[in-house]
Amino acid sequence: QVRLVESGGGLVQPGSSLRLSCTLSGSFISIYAMAWYRQASGKQRELVASITTGGSTNYADAVKGRFTISRDNAKNTVYLQMNGLKPEDTAVYFCNTVDIRMYWGQGTQVTVPS
Repeated sequence: QVRLVESGGGLVQPGSSLRLSCTLSGSFISIYAMAWYRQASGKQRELVASITTGGSTNYADAVKGRFTISRDNAKNTVYLQMNGLKPEDTAVYFCNTVDIRMYWGQGTQVTVPS
């Protein structure tokens, strides 16, 4: 069974850092272009960052220069390093393929109080 599990969220102060992890089971993450998404309360889910199988990355304007997506195919895991966190980064963070071909995991909550 293919499953995505996100972890690493928490409650942090503005300006702090967090590293989120997304581990895939039941398949090989190396064959997929992967992405991180987030959904704030009352808002639609949005794309935050993506990484191709070759390691090329793209970022939403809101996180460019602060967030870094990376992948470790040996660990079947994709990461999101988040620096300089702001209150507007508060959301549940999810990972999936860039074409959203897998069932969503439970996500991981990131809270940055104002």
